Amino acid sequence: MQSSRWSHFARLLLALVLVSPALTPGGGVAMAQQETQAQRQQTQPGNNAPVWREVRKEGQAHTTTAQGREAGVLIQTLGETWRELKNGWITPIAGWFFVAFAGAVWLFYLWRGPIMLRDKPTGRLIKRFTTVQRAAHWTMAISFCILAASGLIMMVGKYVLLPVIGYTLFSWLTQLGKNLHNFVGPVFALSMLTMIVLFVKDAVPRGHDLNWFLKGGGMLSGEHVPCGKMNAGQKMWFWGGVVVLSSIAAVTGLVMDFPNFDQVRSTMILMNIIHSVTAGLVMALSIYHIYMGTVGVEGAYAAMRHGYVDETYAKEHHEYWYQDVKSGKVEAESAKGTPEAPQAAHV
Repeated sequence: MQSSRWSHFARLLLALVLVSPALTPGGGVAMAQQETQAQRQQTQPGNNAPVWREVRKEGQAHTTTAQGREAGVLIQTLGETWRELKNGWITPIAGWFFVAFAGAVWLFYLWRGPIMLRDKPTGRLIKRFTTVQRAAHWTMAISFCILAASGLIMMVGKYVLLPVIGYTLFSWLTQLGKNLHNFVGPVFALSMLTMIVLFVKDAVPRGHDLNWFLKGGGMLSGEHVPCGKMNAGQKMWFWGGVVVLSSIAAVTGLVMDFPNFDQVRSTMILMNIIHSVTAGLVMALSIYHIYMGTVGVEGAYAAMRHGYVDETYAKEHHEYWYQDVKSGKVEAESAKGTPEAPQAAHV
């Protein structure tokens, strides 16, 4: 009889334990959610949609062992907006702008051709750039080309290269480009600052720059338009392409390059958007600068490579600077018979 009483009591206690969650506030809902989730796991294994709907609530922090700002926010919903903006707008617009600008420069070359010297070189050379200036320029130029190539691979590579070279080679190339981009970025930033310090004096706007700008430097008409050591086009590239766009791209890139300074994810997303836009612009605009500094103007590449220009080049492209040099107003070393001189004079 006593054993029967204890058995009845045990069954009653067990029933209370099983029923008690449903009697507590929200307990019935919790049991229903558990039952629904259990059924979901049977019909849709791995589908934890209710859980992730709770996790992705904007600004809601959860428990995590990670340390740092926003460590408890497991999902940043702003990331979806960034993805749609970058893939739907920034990447295609930047990519097509780059292609359009490259095409425009190519058509200009086919129509105009390189700008050749009117008179024959004299063989008398004037030093245009110092060794330090050329070293800073080429450091910035080479690092810029590496950043541009790797940036284009990461930005538009999956639309252009992936269908051609396949997933294996593309993944290897993208990983290499990403590492190069991260390590070369600080080099570019330092060389850019050096370039600004070394060339800012020659880039100060002058009164004659307006006349050069209005006449387009004579590139369309063939008219000779005098200018200083830098023409108005070069000054526009210096202030717009180097000081403004390149500086913004460098700063935003460094913010993303060193996330250990405790930036929040929204800051990183904003930096990525600004970086993509400014880098896309400066890459496209640099095509014209590279063209003019290589095949576009006879003697321009040799000037930056060797540091010297022939007097004919100085007179025809930078007449005011040439006059200042000849009058002694501006110091510029003259050279004749140096190892670089014959190449600089006739390239």
